[in-house]
Amino acid sequence: MATTSSGGEAAHPTTDRETTDREIVISRMIGAPRALVFEAFTRVRHLSRWWGPEGFTTTTRAFEFRVGGAWDFVMHGPDGTDYQEWITWREIVPPERIALLHGESRDDPNAFESVLTFEPAGERTRIVMRTLFPSRELRDEAVEKYHAIEGGEQTLRNLAAYVADLAGRDTGRDTGRDTGSDDTTPKGAES
Repeated sequence: MATTSSGGEAAHPTTDRETTDREIVISRMIGAPRALVFEAFTRVRHLSRWWGPEGFTTTTRAFEFRVGGAWDFVMHGPDGTDYQEWITWREIVPPERIALLHGESRDDPNAFESVLTFEPAGERTRIVMRTLFPSRELRDEAVEKYHAIEGGEQTLRNLAAYVADLAGRDTGRDTGRDTGSDDTTPKGAES
């Protein structure tokens, strides 16, 4: 099982033994209200500011945030490599949950499923990103070749900084760039 937890807190363990070798779970406590964290996923103007690992940028070709809608985009790596990406939104329950299918194209046979949950914690939000791959081999490739755990942690760190900045602007106070700890505790990252 490849599970990691950001912010030094334990991720929610899965109970389905048939999928544990195909999943990655990453979580982070974010210093902003749940509605704001959720909103950061719903509009391109937000996503383009924080989506992806450190050094990556995105170019959106199409975006429709609704069940059955899609986000067609390119992630530009810091080394100049472009990654074609496609997300189809499968379930949207504001401000609690988003389920999506993520691949290189609409019909990618290697696409993976992700479920994001947004749990309120006072004025903070715990986001849990549970990703399930079609096979253990595809999960292992994502971890080893594409650094999926580190990339997911960096993406959630970017999100935390972005929404903390938004929350600070909304209240007229400076919240700083990151409210979570950079300490991470990889659990089961081994095959």
